[in-house]
Amino acid sequence: MSQRRLRSFAVAVVLIVAVAAILSVRDGAAQGPITISLIDVSGDLSSTRVIIENYQKANPNKVKTVNFQSAPAPELPEKIKAQQDAGRVDVNLLLVGQDAGSVLANNGQLVKLFPEYDRLFPKDELTDAGKVLQSEGEGYLLPSVVSNGGPVFIYNPSKVKSPPKSADELKAWVKANPGKFMYARPANSGPGRSILCGLPFILGDKKPTDPAGGWDKTWAFLKDIGESIEYYPTGTAITLKEFAEGTRWMIAGIMEWDMKPRAEGTIPPDSKIFILPNTSFVIDGHYWAIPKGVPAGEQEIILDLMKFMRRPEQQALTWKAFIGPSIKAATLDRAPADIQKLVQEHWRPEYTDMDKKFKIVPQLPVKDLIAAMDRWDKEVGAQRIKKF
Repeated sequence: MSQRRLRSFAVAVVLIVAVAAILSVRDGAAQGPITISLIDVSGDLSSTRVIIENYQKANPNKVKTVNFQSAPAPELPEKIKAQQDAGRVDVNLLLVGQDAGSVLANNGQLVKLFPEYDRLFPKDELTDAGKVLQSEGEGYLLPSVVSNGGPVFIYNPSKVKSPPKSADELKAWVKANPGKFMYARPANSGPGRSILCGLPFILGDKKPTDPAGGWDKTWAFLKDIGESIEYYPTGTAITLKEFAEGTRWMIAGIMEWDMKPRAEGTIPPDSKIFILPNTSFVIDGHYWAIPKGVPAGEQEIILDLMKFMRRPEQQALTWKAFIGPSIKAATLDRAPADIQKLVQEHWRPEYTDMDKKFKIVPQLPVKDLIAAMDRWDKEVGAQRIKKF
């Protein structure tokens, strides 16, 4: 080969390598361990933080560090949109509830996971409630933890001697005890959504899954009792705090936000619950999602983390937060002994064999849930939503 040809060949090789490198960066191939930067708007970290940390320890070649952030659920879509519009998405994992998750999915801000990754995340692994939760996510959201939800009502037995036994009695109690009942804004709170989406079944509305045309009784009920509610906080934690302080005597609850606060000492251990007649438990859960704009190489590692999160021995650790695993193989007997003991001490008999005692129903579809939360903000919460 002549010197001229050798030089041409060498130049061509250099160009090919350079172009390959550029394409690799452009395609987002991970150039070594990545930083997992996540935002939790659902409280999911109380269930899954240990799993994420376990993954980091087991995979130092994939994960350099993890940045944990939290934010109010309604703020997340706009925060992610600003990054996406700027062409620089700094967050590669979102931990969301049905509130923020539904808005992000509806906005087209998330990477579509299903059916592309059906084989990576087999639906047969999920509990029955987990399957329902995944279907609600319309292909964009991966269930992390799930429970039968609520609504239940948590009360202080020293203040409420005879808890309401019907929806009419609940309304009468709230009116007779102004300021003593509280629930949080549904767009920020699982218990708040349980009240909003559970009442149509309790009240016998004509279309309990149609907030626009079938919730006449529910909207009237919420507006009526709203006259005796001091304000609506943006988050469940404030309702628990004020309940523990004695400012409120009764608050909205779901399974997770009844048992976990008692186990952690956030509310008194002798707090009790009542469940109204005709209650259908509305499934509640958390999701993991990937925002659009995350480089392909980072997505690959996030998907691997998601797969790790679904391992039964990792899912069993989520029992500590009382919302429960999304994987059916992660039964309580597979959890560490201290977690088993904690759950057994704070479990309520009302929550055993629930499918034999109550109807268990899915949350509203994405667009209907968004519409219901928006209407609540305008017609019920109005100017009495208090941000913390």
